[in-house]
Amino acid sequence: MTTEAKSLGKAFDRPASLDNPRSPRRPAKNNFELYAWLFMRFSGLALIILVLGHLFIMLMLDDGVHRINFAFVAGRWSSPFWQFWDLTMLWLAQLHGGNGLRTVIADYSRKDSTRFWLNTILVVSMILIVGLGTYVIFTFDPNISAS
Repeated sequence: MTTEAKSLGKAFDRPASLDNPRSPRRPAKNNFELYAWLFMRFSGLALIILVLGHLFIMLMLDDGVHRINFAFVAGRWSSPFWQFWDLTMLWLAQLHGGNGLRTVIADYSRKDSTRFWLNTILVVSMILIVGLGTYVIFTFDPNISAS
């Protein structure tokens, strides 16, 4: 006894392979998904190292969170090494999370128009957050006096 899956009969409701299941898939024109998959693995490994290093320095050395204040951040960001460390962590985390969310959007959005707008919102928000974070890291002024 076989039962068919219920479908609304819309083009976006059924995967294309269900209409002709034995037909071969179209060959991909590029390897974007392969590179995105590889990026997720390598950026995940790099993020583990960066974040664990960040947490160890912030929480375990000296007085832990009690020493973190404006002067501590100003001292860290006066060094190009720490600026690069935090910038790399920001960029990798944003791109890694954005790529994961792009995959979730591709998996769960049914309509092409919904997928387009969700991806557009995702890209715009990623650009804004990365741009703002980069701007803050590079233009941070440690000599601001409290008034």
